[in-house]
Amino acid sequence: MQAIILAGGFGTRLAPLTYTKAKPMLPLLNKPMISYLIKALPSGTEIIVAANYKKEQLEEYFDANGINAIVNPEPKPLGTAGAVKNASRYINGTFMVLNGDIISSLNIRKFIQYHIKKKAKITISLWPVKNVEQFGVVDIDKDGRIKKFVEKPLRHEAPSNLINAGAYCIDYEILDYIPDGKFTSMEMEIFPRVIEDGLPFYGYSFNGYWIDVGRMESYIEANKILLKKNGLKALIGENCMIKGSVKESSIGNDCIIGENSEVKSSILYENVKVGENAKIENSIVGSNVVVRKGAIIKNSIIGDGEIIEGNIENKRVWSKEMPKGYPKKQIGNVVRNAKI
Repeated sequence: MQAIILAGGFGTRLAPLTYTKAKPMLPLLNKPMISYLIKALPSGTEIIVAANYKKEQLEEYFDANGINAIVNPEPKPLGTAGAVKNASRYINGTFMVLNGDIISSLNIRKFIQYHIKKKAKITISLWPVKNVEQFGVVDIDKDGRIKKFVEKPLRHEAPSNLINAGAYCIDYEILDYIPDGKFTSMEMEIFPRVIEDGLPFYGYSFNGYWIDVGRMESYIEANKILLKKNGLKALIGENCMIKGSVKESSIGNDCIIGENSEVKSSILYENVKVGENAKIENSIVGSNVVVRKGAIIKNSIIGDGEIIEGNIENKRVWSKEMPKGYPKKQIGNVVRNAKI
């Protein structure tokens, strides 16, 4: 079984963190986000990573940690289906497609077994939501077969409360639906055609946790969920000096938290220096940042190497030039719900 991990996006919604790091390499509990997906794969799975922006960071991480993975470069953004077709030379049978920025409790082995049992051509993971009006939800039979997707239905008209959760199990023949070298969405273009053609298209729902780590708020929430899952109130990296308080947060290696300072519901990368009487709340602080004495950071993202003084709230702080080639707006969206 092969697994294609979609990791080619720029991660614009998490800029300026992604000016210097590939999005899959952003840390959760001081480990790269992509490591959680890899750990969840069944033993023996062949890993193919569809990458573009800063793919060398992924290659270096795999080499350093003895992870046998193919990094398949995209010459340009190709969308969720286009990236799969671009990696088709590595595929020899039924395969998985996993969105690289989703952290969940999905049992991938059971997911694959369900796909085989149903003799499906495509099986997608499904996640229950309360606010169906904000999503595309599936119209699904009792046996799990998906008939269609309904985009943002009224609550009383919704056929279910289940949305696309970003993990797919796909038979080899579906590759014929995807054009070569063209930006193509699996969710918006391929799934509707497969359903229209009457091929067996199934959904697999699961419980536990599911987060699309695409925004600051969801990134922080994913960190909190993993802390709780591991029985931790906070995570402190190696060689740190903590004189203040740290709550529901992760602190990278070689950090200093000064006296009477507070870090709450936040993520600090490595080598962050926080002075006395400072406060960091609901924020993400990049590597090698200096937070001066008495500074306050709330609901903000601080890029690598910044020096923070005074009060920062609801801001993205980056004082240097934007990297060449980095888009000014989001390109595509890998977790979209198909609509017909």
